[in-house]
Amino acid sequence: MGPLSVLSEFPEWINLLIAFAIGIGFGFALEQAGFSSSRKLAGMFYGYDTTVLKVFFTAAIVALAGSQLLSFFGLLDLSQVFVNPYYVKASILGGIIMGAGFIMGGYCPGTSISALSIGKIDGMVFLLGGLFGAFLFAETYPVIQSLANGSYKGALQINEWLGVTPGVFTLLLILAAVLLFWVAELAEKKFSRPDITSDL
Repeated sequence: MGPLSVLSEFPEWINLLIAFAIGIGFGFALEQAGFSSSRKLAGMFYGYDTTVLKVFFTAAIVALAGSQLLSFFGLLDLSQVFVNPYYVKASILGGIIMGAGFIMGGYCPGTSISALSIGKIDGMVFLLGGLFGAFLFAETYPVIQSLANGSYKGALQINEWLGVTPGVFTLLLILAAVLLFWVAELAEKKFSRPDITSDL
């Protein structure tokens, strides 16, 4: 957990406490952003509510720029930050399945827990479906192992794939966010659904 250079000798219980605090903060942020509403989340795909894009893009930029600043000042050792390994085929197929489930159910795994935490039945049903999917994946893994592990690229970072420095990639991401936020505002005006958004 927390790879802070100045406090590198964290006992395990401190690491768990930090993870617990971050989890509570993340859940609180999801709820406050309205991510416990399946209609708000589905609105991203229909264009009438682009809150999902704005919140997650903002979070990505803050995390990316913040981690680089902490690294620059010697407070964070980025070499200790875990990067998920990249499997091309599994990522593409998983993205399609995840996207389809998101559109049909109105939640992703994290937001379904946010909905469940405030007592929403549809969040509970969606989460149970996700658990069943995980069980199905585990049981069929010997059959689909070659697909799941196909086209392995290692812990590849996007800036490395683009051949640019982390600073340049951060700048490009910020510019992309500005453009996408502008497009999102146009989409919300074009596909406005006051009959839905007035209740959110």
